[in-house]
Amino acid sequence: MTAPPSTTEEPASDVRDYRTPESLPRPSGRLTKEDLDPLVKDAGEGNPAAIHSLLQMIEPVVVRYCRARMGGRDLSYLSADDVAQEVCLAVLKALPDYQDRGGSFLYLVHAIAANKVADAYRAVARDRSEPVPELPERPLVAGNEPESHALHLDLGARLGRLLASLPRVQQEILTLRIAVGFSAQETAEALGISPGNVRVTQHRALTRLRGMISDDEF
Repeated sequence: MTAPPSTTEEPASDVRDYRTPESLPRPSGRLTKEDLDPLVKDAGEGNPAAIHSLLQMIEPVVVRYCRARMGGRDLSYLSADDVAQEVCLAVLKALPDYQDRGGSFLYLVHAIAANKVADAYRAVARDRSEPVPELPERPLVAGNEPESHALHLDLGARLGRLLASLPRVQQEILTLRIAVGFSAQETAEALGISPGNVRVTQHRALTRLRGMISDDEF
């Protein structure tokens, strides 16, 4: 399955092209409603160049989100990047029927991504041949040395347990703000809350995590 072609003579990029880098940078453009609305409108009307540009903007952050939520682990036959590809394809499929009712398109992207990650875990839960891991909240750090890799696995598992103790909205805010790299405004639009609420909730979440670590729960 390939992404829609651009208007240049270069061949269309496959969604999987973004799987190669270990760490994907944020796109240079913002993903707020103000910035996305014109592009989403053109893409929804079937403009190939707009569809391609929109995919290029959202795909890196979708991959970051899925990697953060799945911790870099493969779930049975699904990897975080496989799930990210499913998210992007679902977003493209939803474009023609998308209607702007005052919210942000980023809210739809986040909702699809969260549901796809949840579906991946439910699929593994139905597969009794493979135990279901806890949902980690941080991507694993790559390392070729066995000792370093083991330490990162242990650290990621402990961080996952800490973050899993937080309310869901706090988990989502930390994932979007820290792992994905969203601004407070982008996070607010993705979750359908105010930027002030994002900042306050993030502060409370980090304070709670610091408290758990200082209490030797880490």
